[in-house]
Amino acid sequence: MVKRALISVSDKTGIVDFAKELQGMGVEIISTGGTYKTLNDAGIKVINISDITGFPECLDGRVKTLHPKVHGGLLAMRSNPDHMKQIAELGIEPIDMVIINLYPFKQTILKENVELHDAIENIDIGGPTMLRAAAKNYQDVSVIVDPSDYIKVIEELKSSKDVSLKTKFKLAYKVFEHTCHYDTLIAKYLREKIGEDNFPETMTLTFEKVQDMRYGENPHQKAVFYKEVGANKGCITSAKQLHGKELSYNNINDANGALELLKEFSEPTVVAVKHANPCGVASSDDIYDAYVKAYEADPVSIFGGIIAANREIDIKTAEEINKIFVEIIIAPSFTDEAMAVLSKKKNIRIMQLENIGAPVPEGSYDMKKVAGGLLVQNVNRECVNKEEIKFVTEKRPDEKQIEELLFAMKVVKHTKSNGIVVAKGKQTLGVGPGQTNRIMAAKIAIEYGGERTKGAVLASDAFFPFPDCVEAAAAAGIKAIIQPGGSMNDQASIDECNKHGIAMIFTGMRHFKH
Repeated sequence: MVKRALISVSDKTGIVDFAKELQGMGVEIISTGGTYKTLNDAGIKVINISDITGFPECLDGRVKTLHPKVHGGLLAMRSNPDHMKQIAELGIEPIDMVIINLYPFKQTILKENVELHDAIENIDIGGPTMLRAAAKNYQDVSVIVDPSDYIKVIEELKSSKDVSLKTKFKLAYKVFEHTCHYDTLIAKYLREKIGEDNFPETMTLTFEKVQDMRYGENPHQKAVFYKEVGANKGCITSAKQLHGKELSYNNINDANGALELLKEFSEPTVVAVKHANPCGVASSDDIYDAYVKAYEADPVSIFGGIIAANREIDIKTAEEINKIFVEIIIAPSFTDEAMAVLSKKKNIRIMQLENIGAPVPEGSYDMKKVAGGLLVQNVNRECVNKEEIKFVTEKRPDEKQIEELLFAMKVVKHTKSNGIVVAKGKQTLGVGPGQTNRIMAAKIAIEYGGERTKGAVLASDAFFPFPDCVEAAAAAGIKAIIQPGGSMNDQASIDECNKHGIAMIFTGMRHFKH
């Protein structure tokens, strides 16, 4: 039975109504600071925590609930006669319910230009301590950290004059989830303040649920979408859905891949992605021409794919896109006329992402879950260091070819390995993704390109172990190649290029993507 409750909340949503319900059941209410004032102003009879402890709040409110009369009242096991005898001798009364949510640390660090001092001052000490104490003694103490639980607790109190053990246990679980999330945010914030690549000995990560998915990669798999807390500019988690049906697991994964590739370009560019691989990428002077080129790069694979653009979608581009079926269009903005055209299709997802070109935040991790573990690495920010390019063949590419080679390398960087990309005129002609040998990836890319490959360039995400890729490129009329180099057999590929008058450059930077 609940006789005494301690209330101390930063988020005061619904707290007055909840306290009134408790008061109506004869529950004695204890409170602190701003919560005390809120409840008192609402006409609720409330006891100040200092009147319980016999000790005033001090150190600017840093110390107010850290007292045996609070924690003894929370931790005493009602079924343990020695515990009850001890608190009686010490003049400690049991506390049967705790309603607490913590200082707004997350809201503080998300403010622009927040000072370290302000962040530190919003690290709650007494709140987590009381929450953990109450949750540890959940059999005897109901502990509420989430305002959404107020209604259920009141319903149980009204029906049985107590909170069920099952509900108490669930509430205790939510406390430890909540304090874990809270502490992890603090650790993440401080780790970022250190300003170094930081791979701690133990890693705790925290994410917040965005939505439940209908299913995962396949209908028999359950799935949920979570987001990181913090700077998410330019990320799929910050995109605003303007139209269309709910995003699927695969939609989000593919859209993320499209955005990662799109960030490589500053000029008007359109990226089409299918099954996590680019299938058409093009840059031009305006977004309409870029889209037409991306579509023409592979009009078969783009069907049912995802389109990402780094410029506003106008009506002309929208009308062109609407000629085919695509799952998602994501862009920084859409004109009203474009929206009117695109929204005629009921299911197409139209996503607005204002800072679509924003780089991935410093200190971000690239993570891959494996059974029983987690692989963590820095995000692959670089593509080509122009100062480290080596011209290794007798024929040197001209400036226009170098531009084309760099374009192709940006695309192959985001193609599953083994990956080969053939391009010309800042337009992909063929993409060979995810093959178990490099020559097969080259053959796929070249076959997609067809007759268009004459005079094109070719990019590889890793070195050529054999000259067979150069032989295939020569047969297709390709004039220049970019690859990392570094094979023990590099000279064989160089000789093959010289034999056919192909220019080849080494970047010294591999881009495996698995």
